Amino acid sequence: MTDWTEPEFDPQSRFDNIDDIEPEFWKKKKLEDMSKTEWELLCDGCGKCCLNKLEIRGKIKFTNTHCRFLNCQSCLCKIYEHRFEKVHDCRDINLEAVREQPRWLPKTCAYWLLDNGQDLPKWHPLITKRAASVHEAGISVKNRKLVSESGVSDFENYIVEWEDL
Repeated sequence: MTDWTEPEFDPQSRFDNIDDIEPEFWKKKKLEDMSKTEWELLCDGCGKCCLNKLEIRGKIKFTNTHCRFLNCQSCLCKIYEHRFEKVHDCRDINLEAVREQPRWLPKTCAYWLLDNGQDLPKWHPLITKRAASVHEAGISVKNRKLVSESGVSDFENYIVEWEDL
């Protein structure tokens, strides 16, 4: 049996080489022109994309149930490098996903914001240069009442209407 848990990842380490990246690249480039590194840095680490969602009458409803591999403290995937192998319905955040309708990414998502002509919010880690700023701003799923998807069958009983979704 394969141990799918990966070594603990320090979210701040994503910004170790930030000085090697073009300053404010998100203001100068379209999403489709960004490098893999730039694309990955746009992720604020909120963990909301790991919440289970339902489509009801053409609208996406978020639940407070999360993927069993979400670390609810760091808001990161415990098996990030192997997520597509282990979770059959895990979604890659690519350009197609960003533009998919109905919108299933949270309205605070940098990819969605930039693709819709908006700027990054002041709490975004690329602005603050600190991974923890997303948690300090109360934007991540950290410290919210969450339920692991394991054993949940009635997801409609877990729908949430958080302001930042």
